[in-house]
Amino acid sequence: MTRPSRIPLLVVGGGIGGLATALAASQAGVPVHVIEKLPEFEELGAGLQLAPNAMWALDRLGLYQDIRKHAFFPKRLVLMDALSGEPVAKLNVGEKFQKHFGYPYIVIHRGDLLNLELEACRASSLVTLESKKDAIRIEDLGDGARVTCADGTVYECDALIGADGLRSRVRHLIHDDGDPISAGCMCYRGAIPIEQAAPESDFDDMTIWVGPDIHYAQYVIHHGTVFNQVAVFRSARYKDLGKESSEEWGTPEEFKERFSQVHPRLRAAAATIKFDRRWPMFDRRPIDNWTRNRITLLGDAAHPMFQYLAQGANQALEDATILKEKLREAGNDFARAFLAYQQVRIPRTARVQNAARFAGELFHVQGAGRVFRNLLLAKRSEDDVEYLEWVWAYRGPA
Repeated sequence: MTRPSRIPLLVVGGGIGGLATALAASQAGVPVHVIEKLPEFEELGAGLQLAPNAMWALDRLGLYQDIRKHAFFPKRLVLMDALSGEPVAKLNVGEKFQKHFGYPYIVIHRGDLLNLELEACRASSLVTLESKKDAIRIEDLGDGARVTCADGTVYECDALIGADGLRSRVRHLIHDDGDPISAGCMCYRGAIPIEQAAPESDFDDMTIWVGPDIHYAQYVIHHGTVFNQVAVFRSARYKDLGKESSEEWGTPEEFKERFSQVHPRLRAAAATIKFDRRWPMFDRRPIDNWTRNRITLLGDAAHPMFQYLAQGANQALEDATILKEKLREAGNDFARAFLAYQQVRIPRTARVQNAARFAGELFHVQGAGRVFRNLLLAKRSEDDVEYLEWVWAYRGPA
């Protein structure tokens, strides 16, 4: 075992949230060390939606202009009925939308965002990055923390931030709420070269198809060369098996059977989905405390949420931005900064978590509920942002 070395701030987790945290801390004048368990700093998955609230956060972190160079700017957000093939609602996210919020709604390859964060972190003399460091033991020292990695490396730090995702080890030290909650929904992805997209695919808009216990997102990323697709369905076998980790539910066969019932246009798109990796969907209930002494949480470690509002990474970027402000205000008092940070962020993220659950139910509703949903949303104009104003207009505490 190597001898521990005391460092000012340690971040466990080098994903989008962890690197945003490192950049934020460095901009607040705090030296920060990031450890990541994977061999490289990389993002799993392909597409990412960044709403105006995330673009505001990226602007505060100095990444806004660079992220625009890698972004695709959809003309509209379109909700389609998966059974009838008819549009349910459309939202224009063009010039009027951007003027209203001050920022655009973009879609991007997750790796493009992570790489920009990496470049910014590597350009800072205050940021140290290490991969292949799997944190397996977290200890609260009162005036700091100790982290032991699988390879025997030990870090002692004045403060610790857990940005280690859904199954965060740091979270268990602060709030042991057991395992994440399964929705019994399975996700498969199908990012493909744009020339391989199904006929009648819409390359101008960000499209979400919704139907009984299914939804399907489509949009262009990676400089217009890749068509990103995300297919989700609620498994009928999940309740029967009662095993969240079982490979016997949410199978490709079950997927194909479920999507055989949708509109032919969507059926053609679903035929391009890949099954090399399955993504069971989980979240957790909001909690009222993220902090223990000089240890706190950020991103999915603090508030994992379902993808129905496309706000997971957006909220992590907001977290980092607010944390930066609180670190500046508190100076070297990490305990005070962390408490001030969570006081701002917990009510906000809890509301988004709960709204994401509600959106999932709205997307997947069956029977008469589907009819009423479609009738209700059809009354909205293409410029009406009332339902999501509170999400997208966020610019920090008043």
